[in-house]
This record gives sequence, structure tokens and C-alpha cells, in this order.
Amino acid sequence: MDEPKPRSEVKLKIAVSGAADTGYCAPDALEKTKGLGHEIASRGYILITGATTGAPFWAAIGAKEADGLVVGISPASTEREHVEKYKLPMEFHDLIMYTGFGYSGRNLLMTRTADAVLISCGRIGTLNEFTDVFEDNKPIGVLTGTGGAADEIEEIVKKSHRGPGKIVYDSDPKRLLSRVVELIQKDKAAAV
Repeated sequence: MDEPKPRSEVKLKIAVSGAADTGYCAPDALEKTKGLGHEIASRGYILITGATTGAPFWAAIGAKEADGLVVGISPASTEREHVEKYKLPMEFHDLIMYTGFGYSGRNLLMTRTADAVLISCGRIGTLNEFTDVFEDNKPIGVLTGTGGAADEIEEIVKKSHRGPGKIVYDSDPKRLLSRVVELIQKDKAAAV
């Protein structure tokens, strides 16, 4: 019997974090976020979302338009709770994992699952995801010009006096993703 062949390469997992309520986002934030999802999928990476509405949902739409793989991490315990209690979508995801941990627990699992987190627009939940990934010293990409928390993070980091972290800021989705992937590759090379 032949020995199984090892996997040649594990795909990168990129999470997109952003506002579920997009009323506070810049006018072009959702199109930019959709472009971010499309770019993630076009490069063969896996998109991770909080299985939610708003900016992450638009990233999922973009990824699926590029025939990408989208994994959602839900705060709910079951599909029924996901839809009925949390009123979250099922569409544009290939797999949704039900954590039963509420939003804060879901946020931690989402950021820990990803190799990097990209932030678009955002409110307090996005800041929670940002601090989780910042504390884990993982690469972060901030899509600037999208409004909300995304446009405040650089100032928050300066005022925190904790150093710059592994954060890149860019208003262009393609360029942002390229810069974040460079950080991921540096991390992976250093771990070998």
C-alpha cells in the first residue's frame, strides 16, 4: 500500500472583520470590502468571517464571486439559533461553525483561526476583534477610508503606547492584502 502523500501547502486563512451595521461606514466601504473578499479568493486563500451581516458579509459575497472558500464562525449554538435569535445570514458561506460562545467568544475563535485579520469599517465588536489579534501578535491589515473603527485604529495604537504591532494600513484592497501576506510569510519563515 502506498504511503499517503503529505499536503504540499496549507492555504492561508484570512479573516475579514468589520461592522455588521453599516450605517457608519464610508459610502464606498462595502464595495471595497467586497473587493477584498474577491482578492482573497482569487489568490486561493480561505476567507474567514464572523458569519454575520454588513462588511464581512460583503467580503463573503466577493469571495464567492471568485469561487472562493468561505468559512463563518457563528456566535450561535445551532443553525436555528444563528438564523432566529441572532438573525444572521447563511448565504455565501461554505461552512458555518456554531460556537455557542456569543459574540466575544466567537470573536476570539475567529481571530485565532486566521493567519491574519483585515479590518474594514467597524464598530465596538471590530475593536474587540482588533485587540484580540493585536494581543496575539498576528498580522493585521486596516482598510483605511472605510469609516468607523478602521479609521481610528492608527490613533488608538499610538495612544496605547504598546508599539506599532504587525499592522499595515492601506486604502487599496489588493495592496493591503499583498502587504499582509508579506507579514504572514515572515511569521511563518521565522517559525521554521
